[in-house]
Amino acid sequence: MTETAELIDNDFLRQYELKVEDEMAVIEYSLQERKIFLTKMVIPEAIKTTEFEKEFLAMVFNDIKERNISVVPTSPEIAKFVRSNRKYKRMLPVGIRI
Repeated sequence: MTETAELIDNDFLRQYELKVEDEMAVIEYSLQERKIFLTKMVIPEAIKTTEFEKEFLAMVFNDIKERNISVVPTSPEIAKFVRSNRKYKRMLPVGIRI
């Protein structure tokens, strides 16, 4: 579902956006120093599946990894994703455990 979709970092609205099938999935964030706080994920019901959620989060985490900044997931569903994907735990700042 996300193969042809382009992830957009809308820094004006401080959110990652992914448009699929005329629907917009969003992850809101707050950027402070060298940390990005992922605060809220909104996925419309029309495209909400577990597979889509995982792909969307993986795209966001890979983008953040390329920018070489730490991630602090404050949203429960994003924290759950980090817990289930060990490779993204390395992106947490020192002292943060999930």
